[in-house]
Amino acid sequence: MAKFRRRTCIILSLFILFIFSLMMGLKMLRPNKATFRVPFGLDLLPEIRQETPHLVKTFDSQKSDTINSETNFKNLKSDEITVKLSKASEPNMEEKSPLNYFLHVFYYSWYGNPQFDGKYIHWNHPILKHWDLRLTKNYSQGKHNPPDDIGSSFYPELGSYSSRDPSVIETHMKQMYSASIGNYFICVLALSWYPPNSNDENGQPTDDLVPTILDKAHKYNLKVTFHIEPYKNRDEQNMYTNVKYIIDKYGNHPAFYRYKTETGKALPMFYVYDSYITTPEKWANLLTSSGSRSIRNSPYDALFIALLVDSKHRYEILRGGFDGIYTYFATNGFTYGSSYENWAKLKYFCDQYNLIFIPSVGPGYIDTSIRPWNTQNTRNRINGKYYETALSAALQAQPSIISITSFNEWHEGTQIEKAVPKRTSNTVYLDYRPHKPSLYLELTRKWSEKYRKERAAYALDPQLPLF
Repeated sequence: MAKFRRRTCIILSLFILFIFSLMMGLKMLRPNKATFRVPFGLDLLPEIRQETPHLVKTFDSQKSDTINSETNFKNLKSDEITVKLSKASEPNMEEKSPLNYFLHVFYYSWYGNPQFDGKYIHWNHPILKHWDLRLTKNYSQGKHNPPDDIGSSFYPELGSYSSRDPSVIETHMKQMYSASIGNYFICVLALSWYPPNSNDENGQPTDDLVPTILDKAHKYNLKVTFHIEPYKNRDEQNMYTNVKYIIDKYGNHPAFYRYKTETGKALPMFYVYDSYITTPEKWANLLTSSGSRSIRNSPYDALFIALLVDSKHRYEILRGGFDGIYTYFATNGFTYGSSYENWAKLKYFCDQYNLIFIPSVGPGYIDTSIRPWNTQNTRNRINGKYYETALSAALQAQPSIISITSFNEWHEGTQIEKAVPKRTSNTVYLDYRPHKPSLYLELTRKWSEKYRKERAAYALDPQLPLF
C-alpha cells in the first residue's frame, strides 16, 4: 500500500512538473512587448554615453560609436518595403482642401557640369585635409574627376547633373511631390542660400536660380524657404540687408513659404546655419525688439531658426532672440542636438520659452569621399531602418515641423534623392539595393502619413501656413 502511494505521488509530481514546464514553454513563445513609445530599431543605433564637444566646420575628433555595416546586414533581415507609391503627376491646382507644410527638406542647388556651367562644380569636390597634418599624410589628396569619379559615396540616378538644368529642377520637384501625401501634406524646400555674387568655397553664385526653383516648386504645390549659409562676414547688419532682399525680391511669389503663428501672423521662416559662430549679443541687435538694428515688427519680420549643436547653445539662442531651433546633422550621437535621446528635453525647453523645435532626421551619413579620415561619424542606412528610427524618434517629440537632411547633399551621403548602382575601375558606389532607387522617397511618404495623423492628434491649434 505504501509502495502504491509512493508511486502515485511520484506520478502526480511528474505530471505537475510537466504541466508547469509546458506553461513556461508557452510563455516563452509569447513575443516580448516593447517599452511604451520606444521607437522601432532604436537598439540598433549607438548609445550616447557623453555629450559631444563643440562642433565647427572642421569636425571635432570626438569618439562616437558607428554602426558596423557587415554586422548589421548579417543580423538584420531586410524587410521588404510594401509602400505603394503612384507615379508623381502634376497636382490638381484646383484642389480646395487646406495644404499642410510641416515637412521641410534641405535642398542644394550648387551642382554644375560642362553642358550648363562650362565645368564641373561640386561633383569635383576636393578631398579635405585633416587638421592634424600627421593624419593627412595617410590619405590621398586632390580633387575628384567627374563624371565617373564624384565627391560622393553614392551615385545619382540623374548622373553628375547641373542645378541649372531646368529638367533636373523639374525632376527634383516631381520627386519631392512624390514624397508628399496627395495635395494636402506637402514638402517645403529649405533652399541653401548665399547672397548675390557670393558662394561657398567650392561653388559658384546661385541666387539667380531662385526664380526658376520657385516657379517649378509652385507647379507641384511645393513651397520654398531659405537656409541662410555662413557667408563671409555675416553679421546682424548684412543679415538685415539680405533678409530684406529676399522678401522684397521673392516674398510675393506664390511658392514663398510663410508660417502662420499662434498670434495669427503669417511670417517668412529662415534657417540660419552655423548661427552659433555669431555672438548672441549681435543676434539680439537684429532679433529683439529693443535691438539697435531690430527687424521685429517691421515689414521684414520673420521667424529665425538657429542651429543647435551644443547643449549650451539653448540659452545663447534664447538671448539672441531666435524663434526656434533645428538640429540639422543626420548623425545620431554626433552632437547634442543630433542625438535622438535629447529631443524630448529640447522640445520641453522650447515649449517653456515659446520656441519652435524642429528636429532634423536623415537616412544615414557618410562623407568619406571628401573626408576620408571621418569614418567614425559614418551612419549606415541599414536598408532604410536608420531613417525610420530617426523619423520615429522625431514623432515622439511631437514637433510642429520636422526637417529632413537632406534631399541632395551628396557629399555627406544624406540624400533621399534617387541613387543607382555604379561601378568603375577604381570605385564601387553605394546604392539602395535590394530596394528601388525611390526607397527613401517612399519612406518619406509613408512617414509623412504617420506624422500627419499624429500631428493632428496632438496639435490642438494646427498652425497652417498661408499659400
